[in-house]
Amino acid sequence: MTDCCPRCAHESVGNLYSSPVPGVWDVLQCARCLYTWRTSEPDRRTRRSAYPQAFRLTAEDLANAAEVPAVPPLRTDGAHQRTGQAGGQTSVPAAARPQ
Repeated sequence: MTDCCPRCAHESVGNLYSSPVPGVWDVLQCARCLYTWRTSEPDRRTRRSAYPQAFRLTAEDLANAAEVPAVPPLRTDGAHQRTGQAGGQTSVPAAARPQ
């Protein structure tokens, strides 16, 4: 197991889940920043010394962070909001369409 969180260096890291095959991987989560990772990921995701400097957090960063917005309630009218074209269609240039 890791000695601290790769993102915020907090020492309280818990095991959320272990692989069905014992000893292959574990899913860990930091108790302070909630960063979650699988132990089988590369060092840049699992070790503080290799974690990208630009994404590291301190206790002060976390204390001054803006509040995360709440997830809106689930829609019950059956409507689905998609990005891009309706119905999962993709846009095809007119020149590429069959005539």
